[in-house]
Amino acid sequence: MSRGLVCEWELLRVHEMMKPHIIPVLHLSSLALEPFEYRPVPEKILSGDPLQRAWSYYSDSSGKFSVGVWECEPGAWRIHYTEQEYCRIVAGRSRITNDDGVIREVITGDEFVIPRGLTGIWEVIERTRKIYVICEYAN
Repeated sequence: MSRGLVCEWELLRVHEMMKPHIIPVLHLSSLALEPFEYRPVPEKILSGDPLQRAWSYYSDSSGKFSVGVWECEPGAWRIHYTEQEYCRIVAGRSRITNDDGVIREVITGDEFVIPRGLTGIWEVIERTRKIYVICEYAN
């Protein structure tokens, strides 16, 4: 095989790899789901009435990866994260305090990750709404 044919074949292979692939896309804004409402267990509530609502838009077949929207009324409660969570605050203001006393206030537009194992207090100062991505897979 001449060098020219090898190069031509490689170009064809690269061209095939560059073709767009159609994948299913889930547009969260187009889904109209009823929220699931809940509160932390009473012994974890420190103040207020932190009524929470969750709209679960996606969960993989294992149930260990999920995406949705969460909203909560003002209040404070103890937290213990067994999962890793990416959050984007889309409305409101909350304060997260870890057990070492480090305080982080989060407001509209903030994006952050909560690592597995975090313990402390989540305090909703103004009704807070966030987009979340949760991963419960082991490291």
